[in-house]
Amino acid sequence: MAQLARQPFSHAEYRSRLSETQERMEANGLDVLLVTDPANMFYLSGYNAYSFYVPQILIVTPEQDQPIWVGREQDYTCAAKTTWLDSDNIVVYTDDYVDSDLHPMSFVADILDELEKASSNVGVEMNADHFSAHAYHELSQALSDASLHDVTKLVNYVRMVKSDAEVECHRQAAKISQRAMERGIDAIDVGVRQCDAAATVYQALLEGTDETGGDYPAIVPLMPSGEGTGSPHLTWTNETYKEGEPVILELAGVVNRYHSPLTRTIFLGEPPERARTASQVIIDGLEAALDAVEPGVTCEAVEQAWRDEITGTTVEKESRIGYSTGIGYPPSWVEKTASIRPGDTTELQENMVFHMIPGVWFDDYGIEISESFLVTEDGAEVLADYPRELIVK
Repeated sequence: MAQLARQPFSHAEYRSRLSETQERMEANGLDVLLVTDPANMFYLSGYNAYSFYVPQILIVTPEQDQPIWVGREQDYTCAAKTTWLDSDNIVVYTDDYVDSDLHPMSFVADILDELEKASSNVGVEMNADHFSAHAYHELSQALSDASLHDVTKLVNYVRMVKSDAEVECHRQAAKISQRAMERGIDAIDVGVRQCDAAATVYQALLEGTDETGGDYPAIVPLMPSGEGTGSPHLTWTNETYKEGEPVILELAGVVNRYHSPLTRTIFLGEPPERARTASQVIIDGLEAALDAVEPGVTCEAVEQAWRDEITGTTVEKESRIGYSTGIGYPPSWVEKTASIRPGDTTELQENMVFHMIPGVWFDDYGIEISESFLVTEDGAEVLADYPRELIVK
């Protein structure tokens, strides 16, 4: 059973992850990979601390048996406590590199020079959320003889197929999602302040279950209400909930940074008939898409099953209805690889995990009902066990 821990995976698992990453590096002709995405850093090294607001880098080469973690001096003990790395592979820069004209990428360049890699093919996660334009500028200046290549999704694609230990983290996270959804829906009621309901959700997410505690989510609970439900990414205010308005609750339980998102829509009072009709169409389409899931089927084929089911109804949706998920750090739990949408020919494999969220937003309200699911040899295993319906209070 997965539990929240400083070092949740075996060294053997980390070595397997590193080996596959190194194989992909060699296939792409890379001599060095610089990892700056905190999710990819966690995946390969185990590093897990809230320190990604300053530059931190994982250096991977094809011949190393461990990566090199590079971070702020005061975070050395964070690396020592959470990673599987030997002390020689934990390298720190001094505090004069923090919020100054000095940049840690010049420090990294010096390390690559020592490794005789300063004039090589260097892979960089150019579109990672925590890799800035300044970082790229400093790196390219310091490695003027190197060839920099954008390999933003190289490790992300390695992450897509989960190990059994990772799957167990998702399953435990889903149990937290169930409990938080139940408590959140109980708390959302006419006259209750939205912020108080959000506090209840947060408490449930962190308390976890009797089996394991919960971690902080990469995305805060999304809790729009009233006409705000037509805008999918609103949070909460100080206002109280009102009779007759819809409320969307999107949240994710988290265990060892693995997320299991879950979304439901609540009506405080009798919903209009059009909302009941639309919600049933969404549920029918969601179930048709889940039924289409099996190894070897493409993402676009799963989306087509949804599209076939809703054709001729009042519901239309042009954006994707789902995405691969797993490890997440702010600002997102999205894995940034496969999406369930037209044109994505990624073939599903066992132990991939997706969040299917066919949200639909109208001018004056919106409806979201979602499920996280695991791809198994028998089809989709829905991770949470919560009523798939429009909740009426």
